[in-house]
Amino acid sequence: MDKIKILWADDEIDLLKPQLLFLEKKGYDVITVTNGHDALEEIEERNDIDVVFLDESMPGLTGLETLSKLKENSPSMPVVMITKNEAETVMEEALGSSITDYLIKPVNPNQILLTLKKIVDNKRLIKEKTTYDYQVDFRQISMEIMDNPDKEAWVDIYKKIISWELKLDASSTTEMTEILGIQKSEANRAFSKFIEKKYVPWIGTDKENAPIQSHNLLTKKVFSQMSDDKPTFFLLLDNLRMDQWKILEPIITELFRVEEEDSFYSILPTTTQYSRNSIFAGLMPGEIEEYYPDWWKNDMDDGGKNNHESDFLKAQIDRVFRKPIKHEYVKVTNAAKGKQLLDNALNYLNNDLTVIVYNFIDMLSHARTEMEVLKELAGDETAYRSLTRSWFLHSHLWEMLQKVAEKDIQLFIATDHGTIRVKSPSKVIGDKDTTTNLRYKVGRNLKYEKKDVLAILDPKKGLLPKPNISSTFIFAKEDKFFLYPNNYNHYNAYYKNTFQHGGISLEEIICPIIRLESK
Repeated sequence: MDKIKILWADDEIDLLKPQLLFLEKKGYDVITVTNGHDALEEIEERNDIDVVFLDESMPGLTGLETLSKLKENSPSMPVVMITKNEAETVMEEALGSSITDYLIKPVNPNQILLTLKKIVDNKRLIKEKTTYDYQVDFRQISMEIMDNPDKEAWVDIYKKIISWELKLDASSTTEMTEILGIQKSEANRAFSKFIEKKYVPWIGTDKENAPIQSHNLLTKKVFSQMSDDKPTFFLLLDNLRMDQWKILEPIITELFRVEEEDSFYSILPTTTQYSRNSIFAGLMPGEIEEYYPDWWKNDMDDGGKNNHESDFLKAQIDRVFRKPIKHEYVKVTNAAKGKQLLDNALNYLNNDLTVIVYNFIDMLSHARTEMEVLKELAGDETAYRSLTRSWFLHSHLWEMLQKVAEKDIQLFIATDHGTIRVKSPSKVIGDKDTTTNLRYKVGRNLKYEKKDVLAILDPKKGLLPKPNISSTFIFAKEDKFFLYPNNYNHYNAYYKNTFQHGGISLEEIICPIIRLESK
């Protein structure tokens, strides 16, 4: 069994040699630092620390300041505060910051041992209970996957998988996390077959059995809930997966009460250009191209593909309400626009409907494939969720929500599509006009691995635009990503394990739509 690793931060660490020697004799591995900055650096660089001992009165970054920063990125890390100060306010602040225990100097070795036993045994019991419970639920989820699930059952399966991802994250149960990853892959394999069978009928001959999708999201979930007595905010966080919503939920529900938590299915392709335009237009992409040819741009056309969202929104509002609705559309793509959003927060209360598109998460997923530092920061789903949480807590968006939460408002939080970490390359051959997206392709005379894709040979059947008379759409299934034969190995290494979207997976298609009200 690996030794329990303790990180002990104290500016008088040399005076603690007897305690350190005592712990080492008891089989503990103690890493020592003399200040808060070094403590945070150690925690960031290592992933094997089990508990942190933190001196409260260190110079520079105090113990409480270090604790606050530590908990932002490692909320489940057990921390024992060690202090000379018995003042009640200090203890209240420490306890309020979720410390696990505290000790008063001078520290008795047996007190330390008792505290460690409590923490380590508690972690072990939680880990064992979580492992056992998942083993039981594993069989149940597997049976549900094999039981020909319908659109509602797939949402339930996906939510169960997410719930276990978060529980296993918290308990650091590596073995079970690997098993869950395999089960998630099995679920995506079956889900891809389900979408392959159902998608075209849902938008054609079997509309009555279709789930809520991008093009009817606003009419079915938002417009129907608007009222004259309180302003409505519709916040679209681009690229927000269901698991990322569950990470943000505890923060947001400090100020807002969840009235309804639901989901919808993103249309294909699961990309901003298609799904978000579809949400705001209330139409499928092929219909947008037909009714608004001056506003729609195909993949290979020059110019921005989402420049007319506000126009689409106005047209849909006029079509649905047939009366004036005071509304405003705000898109945030950088820090300056985030600051403008915050500055204008109270002005939005004068609108019937304020639509806010916040692009940060989408930029993060795209940037991850370009920037080595982000590859390190968001190397897997756990890190991706953590980075999302950290960004949100420090964003202008959260500050803005805190402002408007003081008033009586209705808030919807949704997205346009999710994203999946791609792992398996699939070869595609196309001409120079074939699109570049890794999860879907539009082109002529495409050659591809049939088992890896859903192909819509006639775009009209998918209510998709038709750039050329022989255009075909293909969508990657499961965790596949498309590569051309040229420089295949180079691009495989470059894109493997990056977060992409455009294709068919639980993560990309099943999206959150949450209705909240101010507390």
